This record gives sequence, structure tokens and C-alpha cells, in this order.
Amino acid sequence: MSLREISENVKLAREYALLGNYSSASVLYHGLLEQIKKYSYTVRDSSFQQRWQQLWQEISEENRQVQDIMSTLENFQLDTTPAKPSNHDDCEIRPVHMEPRHSPNPVRRPSNPYKDSKPPNNRLSVAVRAQQRHSPRGGNGDRSKPFKGKEKKESKEVKEATGKAKDDKNKADVQEKEVKKFDGTGYDKDLVEALERDIISQNPNVKWDNIADLEDAKKLLKEAVVLPMWMPAFFKGIRRPWKGVLMVGPPGTGKTLLAKAVATECRTTFFNVSSSTLTSKYRGESEKLVRLLFEMARFYAPTTIFIDEIDSMCSRRGTSEEHEASRRVKAELLVQMDGVGGASENDDPSKMVMVLAATNFPWDIDEALRRRLEKRIYIPLPSTKGRVELLRINLKELELASDVDLDKIAEQLEGYSGADITNVCRDASLMAMRRRIEGLTPEEIRNISRDEMHMPTTMEDFESALKKVSKSVSAADLEKYEKWIEEFGSC
Repeated sequence: MSLREISENVKLAREYALLGNYSSASVLYHGLLEQIKKYSYTVRDSSFQQRWQQLWQEISEENRQVQDIMSTLENFQLDTTPAKPSNHDDCEIRPVHMEPRHSPNPVRRPSNPYKDSKPPNNRLSVAVRAQQRHSPRGGNGDRSKPFKGKEKKESKEVKEATGKAKDDKNKADVQEKEVKKFDGTGYDKDLVEALERDIISQNPNVKWDNIADLEDAKKLLKEAVVLPMWMPAFFKGIRRPWKGVLMVGPPGTGKTLLAKAVATECRTTFFNVSSSTLTSKYRGESEKLVRLLFEMARFYAPTTIFIDEIDSMCSRRGTSEEHEASRRVKAELLVQMDGVGGASENDDPSKMVMVLAATNFPWDIDEALRRRLEKRIYIPLPSTKGRVELLRINLKELELASDVDLDKIAEQLEGYSGADITNVCRDASLMAMRRRIEGLTPEEIRNISRDEMHMPTTMEDFESALKKVSKSVSAADLEKYEKWIEEFGSC
């Protein structure tokens, strides 16, 4: 079984599913799951094994969706098939109603054909059919034959309504896709495509629960992005949403991770912008890119624009090292940010564009930009409780020996950033493997079975890792951050 065959089978299964050939797609998906499982056993590298397991889960989820669609369609066909009597060729059974219809108004049928377009007496169909097998008469004592034409007419109406609902739904989906495509008329096509690539369409899959500690930062981001979506009537006038949030802190404390959680949890369009995105060698093109970015953000609103390491783009203006082109880009960014917030009372939070920025050098940022980033929050090193929580998150997929004491390890990790703690956990998890392969030849290493490599991580492994991995933030750096946030912070 080669990678190429697996790739072709994945494409074929998805093609069949998209074309509506669900039975063939289901067969292919079942075969694919077996192929992926067998292939993953032959992979030695644990990181590649994890990727294959993730692919197996994705294919399994697609297969489950195909099975759900097939069962839904089967139920729909069973519910809409009219029952016929066994011994009477000249009549057709009409569904029995519990009450006679006295109202001349037409029956309103729901628009969703897959969920609610069933005959009104579907729940009584089993009992009614059993009763009608013994009697050729309908529910009101009359012969069923006179209702044959009416029944056909009703069945035809149901089919027409179902078909119309499907067409309407398809048209609505097409229109929605067409509406949500930014019209880049007047701009270079390459510039529009470059910015569209920076829209995070795939889910980063980082939830608030995946981030240890940092409760104040999470609370503020929820207030700045989520609550205006839920309570649009409240966030107006002086309560309008914040137009800019700056996250300040030492490297490795979780600033970028918080931005990924915003992209996952807040259901807004998320632009992940770096200095390379807005830089061009042609004169005047960088300013155009900044303007285009904010126009696209307003089009896809509600939007969050995340600019990591913003100090590299917006350092202080007026210094001798500043280039003319750099000053023009900063000026355009400041103008566009002023036009984003909106101070009128009629602002709609659903059209909100928020700039979320992160930096390790807040003292280098231009004063005018600092003013526009209205909320400035400090992302500190993790507390003792946060360090224990971080250890649990990092070690949740790892088998630990009985002597491992997370509280004791957390005490020894004082002064370590979140990234440093992750490095300690990663190094400790590799210690058992290092002991196992020590002194072996390459051929012997390749012949080690998977079960032999899955050994629990001990307390001794963590102590060895702590000797190797040092903290990356000094006390002098922390003092600088605390002094800046005390002077300019706005939590």
C-alpha cells in the first residue's frame, strides 16, 4: 500500500460523496480506514504516527457524516412512500386524520425537506396500516377509491414543495458564497490573493480550556470580541466595542496562543498578518496593501486582525534610522485604525473590526499607535497554579510513572515561561527512548517494536530535563515589562 494509492482513494471517496453516490463513498471510506490503520503501523516516527492517527480520525468523521446522510435519506423515503392494500387493486389508501379538516386555509409545510416534510399522520402510520389491511374503507367509512386522485395530488404537492425547498436552499447557498467573495476591482489581483491567503479558513483548534491561567486576558478578549456579538443592543455609543487590544509580555507566555483561541472560539473572520504581508519592493504598494487589508476586513466583518510582533512594523516615528516608505506605511495604518472603531451611536457590532496586536518590545511602539490600541494588557509568566495546569495539559497524552509529583515539578519551574515548561515536558518525554536506544546499532533501533518504546516517564526524567532546559526570561526583563505596564497599561 503506497501513499499515492491512499491519496487517490481519499480523492475518489470525497468525489463520490460530493456527487451523491453515498453507497460507493461508504465502501471506499471503510477500505481507507483499514489502509490508513495498516500503514500507520509501519511508520516508526511518533510525530508521523500522530499525523496518521489524526488523518484516520478525519476520514472516520467523514464516513460517519456519509452514514448519517444515507440513514436520513432512507428514513425520508420510507416516510414519504404511500402504503397500498394487499388484496385490492382498484383502491389506494389515504392517510387517516385524527380530526376532519374544516378550515379552507392551505396547510403550511416547513421549508426543510430533510427534517420536517413528512405526512401529518406519520406517527399513526403503523396502526392505521394494520387497521386498513382488514377493511377496504377509509377512516370516515367511505370507500377509498374516490380519494385516489386527491391522494396523488397531495403526493405531487409534497414532491413539488420538497423540490422547491431544495432549489431554494441551493440558490441561497450559492448566493451566500457569491456575496462573501470580496470584489477586488481597482486593486491588483495578486495583492487581493496575497491577503486572502492570510485569512485563517482552517480551524486552529485552540480553545480557551487549552490555555492555562491568563484568566484576566481571556476575560478581556471575550468582552472585546464575543460579547458585542451576543449583546449588540448593549454595545453602542460610549459602550462601543474596543477597536484595539495590545498584548504585552515576555516571549513564550501565550500571546499568539490567545490569538488562536480568539480565531477558534469567537466565530469572526480572522486575519493573521505579519510585516512580510504588508511589505512590497514597489513604491507606494505597501500603503495600498494596508488600505486593502482594512477594506477586506470591513467586507468580511465581524473581523479580527491579528498583527504579531507589531513593533517590527510600527516603531517610533521621527528617528534617524526610519525610512520614508516605513513612515508612510505607519501613517496609513494609523489612519485606517482611526476609521475602524467608529464613534457614532448607530454602529453595528456585527460590522466590527478589531485589531489584536502582540509584542515583546512595547517600549519601541509609536505613541500614536499605543493610543489607538485602547486596551493594553500584560501577559505574565504563569503562576504556581498555572504551571501545574500547564504540566497537566502538556502531559495529558503521556504515560507517567507513579512517582511523578506535578506540584513539586511546578515549584522547581518558577520563573519559566509557558514555552519553557513545554520544552521541559518534551525533553522529559524523550528520556525513556534515549535510555532504550543507547548503545544500539541503527539496524537494532529500526527493529524495536512499538510496545517497547511506550515506557512511562519518571520523576528522574523531569529532574534531568530541568538540568538541561533553562528559563529564557531574566529578572531584569520582567522588571522592564512591569514598569511599562504600570505606566501605560490599560486592563
